[in-house]
Amino acid sequence: MVLLALVVFVVAEAVALSTNGIGFTALRHMAERFGNGEPNSVRLEIQNLFLFTTHAEITEEFPEQLQVRTNSFACKLTGKQQQVISYYITPAERGDYTFGNTIIMVCSLLGLLRRRIVAGEPTVVQVFPNFIQMRKYQLLAHTAQQAEVGSRKVRKLGSSLEFEQIKEYVTGDDIRQINWKATARRNQLMVNHYMDERSQQVYCIIDKGRLMKMPFGGLTLLDYAINASLVLANVCLSRQDRFGLITFSNKPGTVLAADKKPVQLEYVMQNLYRQQTDFLESDFERLFLQVRTHVKNRALLMLFTNFESLSGMKRQLSYLKQLAKYHLLMVIFFENSELTDLSTSPANDIENIYTKTIAEKFVFEKKLIVRELQRNGILAVLSTPINLTINAVNKYLEIKNKQAL
Repeated sequence: MVLLALVVFVVAEAVALSTNGIGFTALRHMAERFGNGEPNSVRLEIQNLFLFTTHAEITEEFPEQLQVRTNSFACKLTGKQQQVISYYITPAERGDYTFGNTIIMVCSLLGLLRRRIVAGEPTVVQVFPNFIQMRKYQLLAHTAQQAEVGSRKVRKLGSSLEFEQIKEYVTGDDIRQINWKATARRNQLMVNHYMDERSQQVYCIIDKGRLMKMPFGGLTLLDYAINASLVLANVCLSRQDRFGLITFSNKPGTVLAADKKPVQLEYVMQNLYRQQTDFLESDFERLFLQVRTHVKNRALLMLFTNFESLSGMKRQLSYLKQLAKYHLLMVIFFENSELTDLSTSPANDIENIYTKTIAEKFVFEKKLIVRELQRNGILAVLSTPINLTINAVNKYLEIKNKQAL
């Protein structure tokens, strides 16, 4: 009788689970583009089409780049109930990410049988450089523009000004700016008014060599440089400067001419999306020729690279000095924060003393690189990967405020 009852229950569950052809539906909602290195929201809408309460185990087929195995969600739904499951995806590299089907294993309250339902459709989403971070820094650029009105003193190195308009003279205006021709026509003093020069050229130069493949916090140094370049592009264009992009490794790479047209930011994003390292030594001589060929007027060159030793930097110093003769060159390279933490940690035995001494040597050598670059008239920024974007933006705004370009 027990066996007969079990058979009856199994048959009843089989009939109940198979009466509805579809059983469950799943619909995935997410943005068309994901930002690299940032949590990106995904919403999964599931609906129980059965008339009775079911238990379901939902498995998402994640892109292979994520290497995620714990991608199952358990839920309980009554008849005809709809539920939304939200989760976040944090990609660590750029490219096309393919989401597969949504697999649902459903059973009734007794749980004697389970039915496998394949729902949803494969979806491809493109992971671009971190445009979410780009939006966060728009306020920084706007605040910096307001600070130039006069709320603080800025030591300006030059007089990079362009004509704005002619106005009537008021007390306090510079008498050297009096426009005598306009004064004669109007029969009253008129002065020329100037504003800080805009439409200056700014180029981000990204090194795609072997050293830029070093990982930190799930991203490579190249990805940090790409994310910072995208933010800089947005800040420069918002300040009416012309922004361009150059990449290089052992051979010339992408060259995007400096411009300030509305679609320039989209061009920058599309070019940064395709950049990859090739694990070879970067050729700075080719970089110099590439810049001299494509950048005719004086520009601010923000070079994202990495030097691990003073001798490695000196091998490229002659080419950097040549670039600095024609342009305002800023070299931005990376501080190894793990070595910095190791050099400041206490040493309790001989092995830790040796380790700490070696770490201090590498940290000090990075500071020597900064000093050597500055001694040769090259701006140098040593930054941790996590603070790269804010340090690069602040340095650009400082240069603009000083009118050093």
